[in-house]
Amino acid sequence: MSEHTVKSFDEQLEALSTLVSQMGGLAETQLAAAIEAIARRDSEAAERAVGGDVRIDEIQQAIEDKALKLLALRQPMARDLRDTLAAIKIAAELERIGDLAKNIAKRAMVLNREPPIRLTQSLARMGRQAQAQLKEVLDSFSDRNAEEAEAVWNRDGEIDEIYNSLFRELLTYMMEDPRTIGLCTHLLFVAKNIERCGDHCTNIAEVVYHMVNAGHLASERPKADITSETAYESQA
Repeated sequence: MSEHTVKSFDEQLEALSTLVSQMGGLAETQLAAAIEAIARRDSEAAERAVGGDVRIDEIQQAIEDKALKLLALRQPMARDLRDTLAAIKIAAELERIGDLAKNIAKRAMVLNREPPIRLTQSLARMGRQAQAQLKEVLDSFSDRNAEEAEAVWNRDGEIDEIYNSLFRELLTYMMEDPRTIGLCTHLLFVAKNIERCGDHCTNIAEVVYHMVNAGHLASERPKADITSETAYESQA
């Protein structure tokens, strides 16, 4: 009976981990579709990204239900407890990435009705960077690799730097031609959503690191977003 109980516990933990990986794969697909919608002016990809959000929400609920049941019935300790709590935390971060991807896709539908603008390619580059970080941090979870997670955490500033540059360019566009304000505002929101996706990848990296090592990364993450301090004077 004791051996059966332990085996059952392992199976429950494995099922929880599998659900997180499945949710992560769906979030990757949804984000990729949203970025494709921006880069290629592909409204069908945008619709796929919007539609994929429902399934991600469903899996998050399943993860929470299974994790809470496991906590109540098994009372896990040490590594098992960290694994269980990590599943809940990572699912919450992936759900937010799904929401952000949906928001990007919705704005892509609006942008695709307007004349193309060169800066959408900078957005696409920023989006691909976020996609790469999401894939790498999900791999670190699957592999239980704290070093991989820390590497993603250390690269958080890369997306911020692209965002800073894009932010300045968009402000310049709007100042030079006020007719572009509406379009550029959508692009700014898209850029911010991509930047936030990078932040959520960094959050996942912190969770994975703690899950594996039972320790915490440095409190100050390598942020490089300076847009809140950027000021522009009117040229009128």
